[in-house]
Amino acid sequence: MPKIAIVQAGTVLYDKAATLAKVKKYVDEAAENGAELVLFPEVFIGGYPKWNNFGITMGTRTPEGRKEFKRYFENAIEEHGEESKVLEALAGQQNIHIVIGVVEREAGTLYCSVFFYSPEGYLGKHRKLLPTALERCVWGQGDGSTMPVFDTKVGNIGSAICWENYMPLYRMSLYNKEIQIYLAPTVDDRDVWLSTMRTIALEGRCFVVSACQFLKSSAYPSDHALRKEHGDDTILIRGGSCAVDPLGGVLVEPDFSQETIRYTEFDLSDIALGKMDLDVVGHYSRPDVFQLNVNEKPMSTVTRN
Repeated sequence: MPKIAIVQAGTVLYDKAATLAKVKKYVDEAAENGAELVLFPEVFIGGYPKWNNFGITMGTRTPEGRKEFKRYFENAIEEHGEESKVLEALAGQQNIHIVIGVVEREAGTLYCSVFFYSPEGYLGKHRKLLPTALERCVWGQGDGSTMPVFDTKVGNIGSAICWENYMPLYRMSLYNKEIQIYLAPTVDDRDVWLSTMRTIALEGRCFVVSACQFLKSSAYPSDHALRKEHGDDTILIRGGSCAVDPLGGVLVEPDFSQETIRYTEFDLSDIALGKMDLDVVGHYSRPDVFQLNVNEKPMSTVTRN
């Protein structure tokens, strides 16, 4: 029966060293409480700069916005970089799985990614397939090569980030890979998010765990315009982390009031209770009528033979 820790907290924006210290604090606490996996929200390292427009309007960009992006760019991390190695070591030291949203930097592009670590080392990543709205101006798109479901001691784990959870074909791909613990890091703090998570749990007959940031305006540096405008106590992202079982039962109710760490524990064998009458990639499918083709090849602009 895996025990999962769900971190509902916010980034220290533009300060990845302070954010890493916060990661360690929560990983240590999760391990101390017997968790085997700790889930962090979307782009916890690097941050989700809510209300920031990076000086972008239709057809124009500002010099100030470019400087803002540079600051954001410098606080991203690399897949096998120094910060990733710190997380890998932390997972080993605490004998815990860490699943964490990061702003990933590769060459000149940033991606909204999830990095997976086990006690034995780094497992791999998932890149958000389609950033939402203004996110597309600061993050690139992932491709089909980073849509893993990992077979771990905790169970089969994979991830869908924020509004990827509204991509039914991506969900279908994860179900086909026999996902058992469906991890949904997000910054979506709307009331309807819980109903989305319940729908996915019912549809996929899997356990769904979602971690959302709880972010105040004080997360911005003291010299930042948004901090000066909104002060220290304006709530930018209000949380709402939750967990749901394969029959739609809510295991962890959303909390919209504070930064916190929540826990859930369940028996993976209970997935069979739901699969009895619904398996959307098995007995409750019609492959003679509907089929999904998935391209999992890495896509590169330049290839060299």
